[in-house]
Amino acid sequence: MFTGIIEHVVSVKKLSLKAGGGELFLDFSGFYDDLTLGESIAINGTCLTIREISGQVIGFDVSGETLKKTTLGKLRYGENVNIERALRVGDRLGGHFVTGHVDGIGTVKGRKQSANQCTMSISVEKRLAGMLIEKGSVAIDGISLTIVDLTDVTFSVALIPYTLAATTLAFKKIGDQVNIEIDMMGKWIKKLLANTQEEKSGITKEQLIEQGFL
Repeated sequence: MFTGIIEHVVSVKKLSLKAGGGELFLDFSGFYDDLTLGESIAINGTCLTIREISGQVIGFDVSGETLKKTTLGKLRYGENVNIERALRVGDRLGGHFVTGHVDGIGTVKGRKQSANQCTMSISVEKRLAGMLIEKGSVAIDGISLTIVDLTDVTFSVALIPYTLAATTLAFKKIGDQVNIEIDMMGKWIKKLLANTQEEKSGITKEQLIEQGFL
Protein backbone atom coordinates (compact mmCIF):
# COMPACT_ATOMS: atom_id res chain seq x y z
CA MET A 1 0.00 0.00 0.00
CA PHE A 2 1.22 3.50 -0.88
CA THR A 3 0.08 7.10 -0.43
CA GLY A 4 0.83 8.72 -3.78
CA ILE A 5 3.37 11.08 -2.20
CA ILE A 6 6.50 10.68 -4.32
CA GLU A 7 9.71 10.38 -2.34
CA HIS A 8 12.34 10.64 -5.06
CA VAL A 9 12.90 10.63 -8.80
CA VAL A 10 15.50 8.09 -10.02
CA SER A 11 16.84 7.14 -13.44
CA VAL A 12 16.56 4.00 -15.53
CA LYS A 13 19.81 2.07 -15.93
CA LYS A 14 18.46 -0.75 -18.06
CA LEU A 15 15.24 -2.35 -19.28
CA SER A 16 15.51 -5.83 -20.75
CA LEU A 17 12.40 -7.21 -22.43
CA LYS A 18 11.96 -10.92 -23.01
CA ALA A 19 9.19 -13.38 -23.74
CA GLY A 20 6.61 -13.15 -20.98
CA GLY A 21 8.12 -10.22 -19.09
CA GLY A 22 11.23 -8.18 -18.48
CA GLU A 23 13.84 -6.89 -16.05
CA LEU A 24 14.10 -3.28 -14.92
CA PHE A 25 17.17 -1.77 -13.25
CA LEU A 26 17.08 1.65 -11.56
CA ASP A 27 19.86 3.84 -10.15
CA PHE A 28 18.96 4.68 -6.54
CA SER A 29 22.27 6.48 -5.88
CA GLY A 30 22.27 8.59 -2.73
CA PHE A 31 18.70 7.93 -1.65
CA TYR A 32 18.50 4.77 0.48
CA ASP A 33 20.89 2.46 2.28
CA ASP A 34 18.33 0.15 3.88
CA LEU A 35 16.49 -1.41 0.93
CA THR A 36 15.90 -5.15 1.22
CA LEU A 37 15.21 -8.00 -1.18
CA GLY A 38 11.49 -8.64 -1.51
CA GLU A 39 10.56 -5.05 -0.63
CA SER A 40 7.74 -3.40 -2.59
CA ILE A 41 8.47 -0.15 -4.44
CA ALA A 42 6.00 1.88 -6.50
CA ILE A 43 7.64 2.88 -9.78
CA ASN A 44 5.54 5.39 -11.72
CA GLY A 45 2.65 4.07 -9.67
CA THR A 46 3.33 0.39 -10.42
CA CYS A 47 4.10 -1.86 -7.46
CA LEU A 48 7.22 -3.97 -8.13
CA THR A 49 9.30 -6.22 -5.89
CA ILE A 50 13.04 -5.83 -5.41
CA ARG A 51 14.78 -8.96 -6.72
CA GLU A 52 18.39 -7.73 -6.88
CA ILE A 53 20.55 -5.16 -5.09
CA SER A 54 23.91 -4.39 -6.69
CA GLY A 55 25.35 -1.38 -4.91
CA GLN A 56 23.04 1.51 -5.79
CA VAL A 57 21.45 -0.28 -8.74
CA ILE A 58 18.19 -2.02 -7.86
CA GLY A 59 16.67 -4.72 -10.06
CA PHE A 60 13.02 -5.71 -10.50
CA ASP A 61 11.18 -8.40 -12.45
CA VAL A 62 8.33 -7.05 -14.58
CA SER A 63 5.56 -9.45 -15.59
CA GLY A 64 4.04 -9.57 -19.04
CA GLU A 65 0.73 -8.37 -17.61
CA THR A 66 2.43 -5.34 -16.08
CA LEU A 67 4.14 -4.52 -19.37
CA LYS A 68 0.78 -4.74 -21.13
CA LYS A 69 -1.22 -2.64 -18.64
CA THR A 70 1.36 0.06 -17.79
CA THR A 71 3.90 2.34 -19.46
CA LEU A 72 6.93 0.58 -17.92
CA GLY A 73 7.74 -1.34 -21.09
CA LYS A 74 8.39 1.96 -22.91
CA LEU A 75 10.98 3.27 -20.47
CA ARG A 76 14.33 4.30 -21.95
CA TYR A 77 17.87 4.46 -20.56
CA GLY A 78 18.34 7.61 -18.46
CA GLU A 79 14.61 8.36 -18.23
CA ASN A 80 13.41 9.49 -14.80
CA VAL A 81 10.71 7.65 -12.86
CA ASN A 82 8.78 8.41 -9.66
CA ILE A 83 9.42 6.14 -6.71
CA GLU A 84 7.70 5.60 -3.37
CA ARG A 85 8.38 2.97 -0.73
CA ALA A 86 5.47 1.09 0.81
CA LEU A 87 3.48 2.74 3.60
CA ARG A 88 4.44 1.73 7.13
CA VAL A 89 1.95 1.50 9.98
CA GLY A 90 2.02 4.84 11.79
CA ASP A 91 3.23 6.87 8.78
CA ARG A 92 1.44 10.08 7.86
CA LEU A 93 -1.07 9.60 5.04
CA GLY A 94 -0.56 12.76 3.04
CA GLY A 95 -2.23 11.63 -0.19
CA HIS A 96 -4.75 8.80 -0.48
CA PHE A 97 -4.58 5.00 -0.37
CA VAL A 98 -2.80 3.82 -3.54
CA THR A 99 -2.35 0.10 -4.20
CA GLY A 100 0.22 0.25 -6.98
CA HIS A 101 -2.11 -1.78 -9.23
CA VAL A 102 -2.48 0.33 -12.36
CA ASP A 103 -5.98 0.33 -13.90
CA GLY A 104 -5.02 1.67 -17.31
CA ILE A 105 -3.02 4.11 -19.38
CA GLY A 106 -3.99 7.73 -19.96
CA THR A 107 -2.72 10.21 -22.55
CA VAL A 108 -1.78 13.83 -21.87
CA LYS A 109 -4.18 15.94 -23.97
CA GLY A 110 -3.32 19.42 -22.79
CA ARG A 111 -1.22 21.62 -20.49
CA LYS A 112 -2.16 25.13 -19.40
CA GLN A 113 0.44 27.05 -17.43
CA SER A 114 -0.45 29.92 -15.12
CA ALA A 115 1.58 31.92 -12.62
CA ASN A 116 1.32 29.45 -9.74
CA GLN A 117 0.14 26.16 -11.22
CA CYS A 118 -0.18 24.01 -14.31
CA THR A 119 -3.47 22.42 -15.31
CA MET A 120 -3.03 19.11 -17.12
CA SER A 121 -5.81 17.26 -18.92
CA ILE A 122 -5.69 13.49 -19.41
CA SER A 123 -7.76 11.29 -21.70
CA VAL A 124 -8.72 7.81 -20.50
CA GLU A 125 -11.02 4.97 -21.47
CA LYS A 126 -14.67 5.58 -20.71
CA ARG A 127 -14.70 2.71 -18.19
CA LEU A 128 -12.06 4.54 -16.14
CA ALA A 129 -13.67 7.96 -16.40
CA GLY A 130 -16.90 6.41 -15.10
CA MET A 131 -15.22 5.71 -11.76
CA LEU A 132 -13.88 9.26 -11.30
CA ILE A 133 -15.59 12.18 -9.58
CA GLU A 134 -14.81 15.89 -9.47
CA LYS A 135 -12.67 16.75 -6.43
CA GLY A 136 -11.98 13.04 -6.00
CA SER A 137 -8.53 11.45 -5.92
CA VAL A 138 -6.60 9.78 -8.72
CA ALA A 139 -3.01 8.54 -9.02
CA ILE A 140 -1.10 9.60 -12.15
CA ASP A 141 2.27 7.84 -12.47
CA GLY A 142 1.93 7.13 -8.76
CA ILE A 143 1.25 10.76 -7.79
CA SER A 144 -1.82 11.45 -5.65
CA LEU A 145 -3.77 14.27 -7.29
CA THR A 146 -7.22 15.86 -7.06
CA ILE A 147 -9.53 15.93 -10.08
CA VAL A 148 -10.59 19.43 -11.14
CA ASP A 149 -12.88 18.81 -14.12
CA LEU A 150 -14.30 15.67 -15.65
CA THR A 151 -15.99 14.58 -18.90
CA ASP A 152 -16.90 11.17 -20.32
CA VAL A 153 -13.33 10.46 -21.43
CA THR A 154 -11.09 13.18 -19.98
CA PHE A 155 -10.22 14.71 -16.64
CA SER A 156 -7.95 17.49 -15.48
CA VAL A 157 -5.70 18.02 -12.46
CA ALA A 158 -3.94 21.08 -11.07
CA LEU A 159 -0.20 20.73 -10.50
CA ILE A 160 1.38 23.06 -7.98
CA PRO A 161 5.05 24.12 -8.36
CA TYR A 162 6.21 21.60 -5.73
CA THR A 163 4.62 18.68 -7.61
CA LEU A 164 6.23 19.80 -10.85
CA ALA A 165 9.62 20.14 -9.15
CA ALA A 166 9.45 16.83 -7.25
CA THR A 167 7.98 14.47 -9.88
CA THR A 168 8.26 13.58 -13.54
CA LEU A 169 5.06 15.41 -14.56
CA ALA A 170 7.06 18.55 -15.32
CA PHE A 171 8.48 16.74 -18.35
CA LYS A 172 5.26 15.26 -19.70
CA LYS A 173 4.24 16.62 -23.10
CA ILE A 174 0.99 16.41 -25.05
CA GLY A 175 0.71 12.87 -26.38
CA ASP A 176 2.79 11.28 -23.61
CA GLN A 177 1.26 8.33 -21.78
CA VAL A 178 0.89 7.95 -18.02
CA ASN A 179 -0.22 5.23 -15.62
CA ILE A 180 -3.63 5.72 -14.05
CA GLU A 181 -4.89 4.17 -10.82
CA ILE A 182 -8.48 4.90 -9.81
CA ASP A 183 -9.22 5.55 -6.15
CA MET A 184 -10.26 2.18 -4.73
CA MET A 185 -13.41 3.73 -3.25
CA GLY A 186 -14.65 4.55 -6.75
CA LYS A 187 -14.08 0.97 -7.90
CA TRP A 188 -15.95 -0.50 -4.94
CA ILE A 189 -18.90 1.86 -5.39
CA LYS A 190 -19.19 1.01 -9.09
CA LYS A 191 -19.16 -2.72 -8.30
CA LEU A 192 -21.79 -2.36 -5.57
CA LEU A 193 -24.05 -0.30 -7.83
CA ALA A 194 -23.70 -2.83 -10.65
CA ASN A 195 -24.64 -5.66 -8.28
CA THR A 196 -27.62 -3.69 -6.97
CA GLN A 197 -28.92 -3.05 -10.50
CA GLU A 198 -28.55 -6.73 -11.36
CA GLU A 199 -30.50 -7.75 -8.26
CA LYS A 200 -33.28 -5.25 -9.05
CA SER A 201 -33.70 -6.69 -12.53
CA GLY A 202 -34.83 -10.00 -11.03
CA ILE A 203 -32.69 -11.85 -13.58
CA THR A 204 -29.02 -12.49 -12.99
CA LYS A 205 -26.29 -12.99 -15.55
CA GLU A 206 -25.84 -16.55 -14.30
CA GLN A 207 -29.52 -17.31 -14.93
CA LEU A 208 -29.26 -16.01 -18.50
CA ILE A 209 -26.21 -18.19 -19.11
CA GLU A 210 -28.02 -21.25 -17.73
CA GLN A 211 -30.92 -20.62 -20.15
CA GLY A 212 -28.56 -20.26 -23.13
CA PHE A 213 -29.08 -16.53 -23.75
CA LEU A 214 -25.41 -15.60 -23.17
